[in-house]
Amino acid sequence: MANPAISEDPLYRLLRDGKVAEFNQRAAAGEPAGVAGCDYRHLNLQGLETSGLDFSNCYFRQTDLRGIDFSNCTTLDGASIHGAKISGVLFPKELSANEILLSLEHGTRLRYGK
Repeated sequence: MANPAISEDPLYRLLRDGKVAEFNQRAAAGEPAGVAGCDYRHLNLQGLETSGLDFSNCYFRQTDLRGIDFSNCTTLDGASIHGAKISGVLFPKELSANEILLSLEHGTRLRYGK
C-alpha cells in the first residue's frame, strides 16, 4: 500500500479546500469522485455525504468526522482514523468496535470482519 496522496482529483480538492457542501452536490449529480487512498489529515469533513464512495486506504488522522454516516460508503478498508473526532459517526456494520478503537487510538488500518 502506498502512502496517502494529495490528489489532483477536482472533487478531492473541494474537500481539501473545506467545500464539503459543493462536494456533496457535485457527487450527488454523478460526478466521479476519486477519493480512495487520499490524505484527509486535520480536515473538517462534517456534513460529508459518503454513500457509494470508496474510502479505502485513506488517512483521517485528527480529522473532524463528527456526525458522518459511513454505513453506505463502498469501503473504509485500510483507512486509518488515528486521533480523529468521531462523535456521532455511523461506521459500516462490518467494522467491529474493537477494530475502530484500535485505529482511533493506535492508528491501525481498519479491516473488515470476515
